[in-house]
Amino acid sequence: MAETEDSSAAVAPYVVNLAAEWWDNINKSHAWQDRIFHILAILYGIVSAVALVQLVRIQLRVPEYGWTTQKVFHFLNFLVNGVRCSVFVFRRDVQQLQPEILQHILIDMPSLAFFTTYALLVLFWAEIYYQARAVSTDGLRPSFYTINAVIYTIQIVLWLFMWWKPIHVLVVLSKMFFAGVSLFAALAFLLYGGRSAFGEEFLYYYYLVDIMRLLSSCSFVDDVLSRLFLMLQRFPVESKGRRKKLQEVGYVTTICFSCFLVRCIMMCFNAFNKAADLDVLDHPVLNFIYYLVVEILPSSLVLFILRKLPPKRGITQYHPIR
Repeated sequence: MAETEDSSAAVAPYVVNLAAEWWDNINKSHAWQDRIFHILAILYGIVSAVALVQLVRIQLRVPEYGWTTQKVFHFLNFLVNGVRCSVFVFRRDVQQLQPEILQHILIDMPSLAFFTTYALLVLFWAEIYYQARAVSTDGLRPSFYTINAVIYTIQIVLWLFMWWKPIHVLVVLSKMFFAGVSLFAALAFLLYGGRSAFGEEFLYYYYLVDIMRLLSSCSFVDDVLSRLFLMLQRFPVESKGRRKKLQEVGYVTTICFSCFLVRCIMMCFNAFNKAADLDVLDHPVLNFIYYLVVEILPSSLVLFILRKLPPKRGITQYHPIR
């Protein structure tokens, strides 16, 4: 027994050293760096293509609608993942761009756009949650635009300072700012996604959103909405569809909360630990794990969960309810 324990204790350090050596060899190999970055580019390209296909399918299904939240969400997914794909295809060239601020913009701007993309889901759920509780939603969209404008303005100001005086403190400050933005997004998903997943009123209104996709933007829509909402209040929905909606919201909330929380933690390490630096070429394995966990997998899973198309319009003409 003692000999077995001794042999196990001797093997463990050997395995750790072997893994560390493999990690270093991969990181220092230009061939492996290019392979990993190109794999990331392919994965981002696939996600971008899926988002574009879904956007086209929605447009073909309901061409009479304008830029709905659903369409904007898929368009931004296509845009963010497409830019990431391009960056990783030319990752080695991006690293050589001068002035250095251009590198930060190309690497960090898609992260800000990713925040805006998934903040749309928070906005959507917040609107449904407050409507279900008969609370005014007039301030939600202006707040959404204001928050995004403030975040982009602060980040642009930080970039301008980094361009004017490129010191390490500003780089750290920029990364910590984005860590704070990621934490804010995670908490927003926890707040509104959690409330929505466990709120009965949310389910009633979520069904109404599906119903309203059948309706054109007529003057009597608010009347229809209020009448249907009262009907659903009288007859609570206990069905497979109800459970599916709860699961959908719960899954998306968990995925988005987790990815933004991981991003927040990783950005803190990235700011203060050179071994966790994501903006260099010689950390390809870390880049692969990071972007896979915080962007590629979450985007893929959310696009899969929200793959349902709006129902086709079954009625060609509507009349006001008297």
